[in-house]
Amino acid sequence: MTRKGPLAINFEALWQEGMKDWQGQMPERMVNDQLEEQFWSQSLARKKIGQTDPYAARIFQEIKKHIQPHHSVVEIGPGWGNYTFPLAEYVRDLTCVDSSDSILAYLQHCLQEKSHVSYVHAKWEKLDENELQAHDIVIGVNCFYRMYEIKSALYHMNRLAKKRAIIGMTTGPIQPHYEVLHDKFGYDIKYPRRDYIEFLNLLYEMDIYADCDIIPLKRTYEYESYNQLVTTQSKKILSADFNRSHVEEALAPFIEEKNGRYYYRHDFHAALVSWEPK
Repeated sequence: MTRKGPLAINFEALWQEGMKDWQGQMPERMVNDQLEEQFWSQSLARKKIGQTDPYAARIFQEIKKHIQPHHSVVEIGPGWGNYTFPLAEYVRDLTCVDSSDSILAYLQHCLQEKSHVSYVHAKWEKLDENELQAHDIVIGVNCFYRMYEIKSALYHMNRLAKKRAIIGMTTGPIQPHYEVLHDKFGYDIKYPRRDYIEFLNLLYEMDIYADCDIIPLKRTYEYESYNQLVTTQSKKILSADFNRSHVEEALAPFIEEKNGRYYYRHDFHAALVSWEPK
């Protein structure tokens, strides 16, 4: 049968295409497990024990509306614990599933007093059918970026959630000075290539009608010097030979200097896509 309407699009293929870089190549970190492990090992080494991202607390308050203290929860790709730590304080049982040894070792160290937290070393999208028991809630936030077989990942979420499956993803808009650089100066910008809307469409393909809540968030970037600010906030310009003065002009309305440090405040959002399992 010929597919019509939105289902004429292969959303998994669209997701996979979005994993490629701007030259159409798959970045090595997407396919090289050793390189990914190295990334997380180095990232965790720079973290203070138990340090999380400030904006995550607001997202967790929304997630918490779907979870009760007596629930058992699977968290996919917990990273440095933005949601793991509050979940460990709130729910009856928590199982963390991650493909990184460094992440699991870090969380075990941080949560060594929490006997109700367990750990599974596995790639979520490649789970064995009998590798994990069903839990009340299955949740993953900003953890799907390396999952090529994304429909398999969603299948396992739906299969293993008894009460609710929850996907969280931070989303746009992009930092506003990049819009100025594009609109006024004509630069090509590395706009996000994948977004939460693809989850809604992928689930629709699976005959799952998911809910979606959008959460407004704020983030403040802090820089030790003006040069650090300009360098960091130029990284999404595709052209290597951009004019620095254009970047400075685009940044000017959005930055604040205080005691020799520079601050850039950015409004963005998170999307929570969730559904009752079928």
